[in-house]
Amino acid sequence: MIMTKFNFDAAHSVVEFSVKHLMISNIKGRFTEFDANIDGDINDLSTIKGDFTINASSIDTRVDDRDAHLRSGDFLDVENNPEIKFEITKADEKSITGNVTIKGETNEETFDLSYEGQSKNPMNGATTVGFIVNGSINREKYGITFNQALETGGVMIGKDVKFQVSLEFALED
Repeated sequence: MIMTKFNFDAAHSVVEFSVKHLMISNIKGRFTEFDANIDGDINDLSTIKGDFTINASSIDTRVDDRDAHLRSGDFLDVENNPEIKFEITKADEKSITGNVTIKGETNEETFDLSYEGQSKNPMNGATTVGFIVNGSINREKYGITFNQALETGGVMIGKDVKFQVSLEFALED
């Protein structure tokens, strides 16, 4: 086993999410500030350990009023809970499991993991690897229960938040 330090490349990484709105469409957004610290053997993903941290106040749905509401106590309560955390407990070729903490609540979650391979970066010569993580969480498990019933049936905001995280790392032996 060859343990490798993964140097996170924020400029080539993205955290995006979507949630059902009015039962008829999806609202999309992203977080603009996040960090990942992992290490392990790139040839054996079961050795991967580390964590992923999102600055909760960096939420961006391209609507300032909505973003302010999402930062409030009705949703992320960023004043009291500035970070969203994911601590890896298990990984393999197809999935990654860990403890997710949002708004002070921690739950174990498993997400789809895709190792996208590696390439030599022509700008700096570094061996670079990419991962994509897809998944969904039930926001109500994290105490984010704000909603409103619709006169046509259903609710204003879906409980499942779908996301895709694309991460790049430069490898260091």
